Amino acid sequence: MSIQFAPDHAEIERRVEALLFAAAGPLSAAEIARRLPEGADVGGAISALRERYQGRGVELECVADSWRFRTAADLSFMMTEEREEPRRLSRAALETLAIIAYHQPCTRAEIESVRGVSLSKGTLDLLLEMGFVKLKGRRRTPGRPVTYATADRFLEHFSLASLYDLPGVQEMKAAGLLDLSIPVGFEVPDPTRVSDEDETPLLPGDDDGPEFAQDFVSED
Repeated sequence: MSIQFAPDHAEIERRVEALLFAAAGPLSAAEIARRLPEGADVGGAISALRERYQGRGVELECVADSWRFRTAADLSFMMTEEREEPRRLSRAALETLAIIAYHQPCTRAEIESVRGVSLSKGTLDLLLEMGFVKLKGRRRTPGRPVTYATADRFLEHFSLASLYDLPGVQEMKAAGLLDLSIPVGFEVPDPTRVSDEDETPLLPGDDDGPEFAQDFVSED
């Protein structure tokens, strides 16, 4: 028959420290006591721990009659994190980006023709600002409209080695993006086609100017 000795104060303090360190939130003295041998001096262990951690990088504090470890108040500046919040594209922006990807280089009028609705003023500006789209050239037609094409940021964001890796008809069918009963002769536009003959390159400063307006978020 083995004899079990009750843990001493140092061991109780050690266990309380472990519980508080691993807890997802503050623990009350009663919650701590339930995990320790009956009669354990929880209050004494907490007091000892609070004294031991006083002035260190991590301190023991009381919050609503419960206890937790936290970073010392004077070191809170070290925990500040700066990060760039990703901007969510609206459905209109995603549709516009897809049309440009498969039909590039294309004009605003061509994008609207494929979508079947007009573009809000901010949609193209948003894609330009985020680096997904770039100005390609000017179409050699009346009015010489600007043409748009995808930029390297587009490939990086969607993990594409090149435009050749964009999904084709069979992949779109498998993903449920195309109706299985599509018309005979239907073809997905080839985004790698070269059509520089009907447009001239843009010169520095040769664009239509920004049209930015913060209405792309609410567009359906």
